[in-house]
Amino acid sequence: MSTFDLLAQGLIAALQWQNLLYALIGVTLGTAVGVLPGIGPALTVALLLPVTYKLDPAGSLIMFAGIYYGGMYGGSTTSILLNTPGESASIVTALEGNKMARQGRGGPALATAAIGSFIAGLLATIGLAFIAPWVVRFALSFGPADYFALMVLAFVTVSAAFGDSALRGLTALFIGLGLGLIGIDLQTGQTRLAFGIPDLLDGIEVTTLAVALFAIGETLKTSSDPAQINTQFTAIKGSVWMTLEDWRRSWASWLRGTVIGFPIGAMPAGGADVASFLSYSAEKSFSKKPEEFGHGAIEGVAGPEAANNASAAGTLVPLLTLGLPTTATAAIMLAGFQQFGLQPGPLLFTNNAPLVWALIASLLVANLMLLVLNLPLIGVWVRLLTIPKPWLYGGILVFATLGTLGANGAMSTGFGPVRISFELVLLLAFGVLGYILRRFDYPIAPVVVGLILGPMAEQQLRRALAISQGDVGILLASPVSMVLYAAAAAAIIIPLIMRLRGKGAVLGQLASDED
Repeated sequence: MSTFDLLAQGLIAALQWQNLLYALIGVTLGTAVGVLPGIGPALTVALLLPVTYKLDPAGSLIMFAGIYYGGMYGGSTTSILLNTPGESASIVTALEGNKMARQGRGGPALATAAIGSFIAGLLATIGLAFIAPWVVRFALSFGPADYFALMVLAFVTVSAAFGDSALRGLTALFIGLGLGLIGIDLQTGQTRLAFGIPDLLDGIEVTTLAVALFAIGETLKTSSDPAQINTQFTAIKGSVWMTLEDWRRSWASWLRGTVIGFPIGAMPAGGADVASFLSYSAEKSFSKKPEEFGHGAIEGVAGPEAANNASAAGTLVPLLTLGLPTTATAAIMLAGFQQFGLQPGPLLFTNNAPLVWALIASLLVANLMLLVLNLPLIGVWVRLLTIPKPWLYGGILVFATLGTLGANGAMSTGFGPVRISFELVLLLAFGVLGYILRRFDYPIAPVVVGLILGPMAEQQLRRALAISQGDVGILLASPVSMVLYAAAAAAIIIPLIMRLRGKGAVLGQLASDED
């Protein structure tokens, strides 16, 4: 069956009224939470992860995709009006977009971000539909040693690509790998690191860890910073619509951002931050008015926002086909799949093809919904920025707690008549861990990736060594594994070079602004 036929079948499933409703709820929730200051797409998806717990897998994942895209859209509003990037990928958007807002052109900045995100998301999702089957056909030939090499690539990627220090990334990764050892060993039946606590026999719930590290930890970190608590937003002045001149200067930037963002997002060592920095550098090179950069150039919003959202769709290529998360948000999405017993990878396309293609088709539907929601309702989303910060972060704590209790709420720990949920204890403990990691600039995503992929890597390593009767040479015997190990080495070097090249333009612009 051709890709067109599979995508058509997916569209038929995605256009069923209940799935349309799930997509609408997802994009609305994602945009609303993503607009709020200090909340990026990863935190948005983690916070709303328990919401999808009781739904069927198809409806849940469609809502999840809507939340993911909505969170990506909503982050641009915060960057432009508050000058507060929710993540590193939004730094460039804040650099130019907030300057436009201060000049009374916040409306056109938000409009070019929304339209650019729609175009980039549409083209990148179509690219995902056509590229994914090719990757799947290649990955189906993997053996245990190849899968272990793929896991090593994932570990190196998240350690090197997140944060500014590979050592800190590795430290965070080993915390996650240690947490992944807790529970019953599936091959021997032995209990590991449970310390006699029955609740730990099934291991650490990925949902609990993700919500705690991203939602609780981020809330504690933001609430402890007076500078972020007192942030003021820039109100929109004048028209919210783009002029003909704005359209003329934006359309090429949208296409360039898409071309830059999608392949970088699909790379194991890529990411939206790398794509947005390179897009900004490219726009400055192509611009006929480079002197406007740093003072509110609309191309500096259009290109990086398109690259940001195209990269988000590109991220789904390694996630769905190989089970390889390349961003923090992708790591949370991997947790979303696992809560339904689904493991992204080549077998997902074989065993759950209708679900996968309905999910890909729903991205097209969600993208259109977001355009309709964002442009006419810009004023509504802006009003969310007036929510008092104590209410906002208090609400996040309550929502995260109730979501965790709803998903894993058994009252099993305590003394005498006082019983509390053990998951709630873990939520608080991991939330404090998330705060400590952020306080000392350790990345969060490697912890989640280590918990999810650690047991899988151990299982594949054991299978490979069992096949070879203990000969470790089997780990390097396959050309595929050799290529993956080479890619792991490149994953350390390439992001460093790309970041230095892309950030050079941004830092140069900032230096010229100071002069």
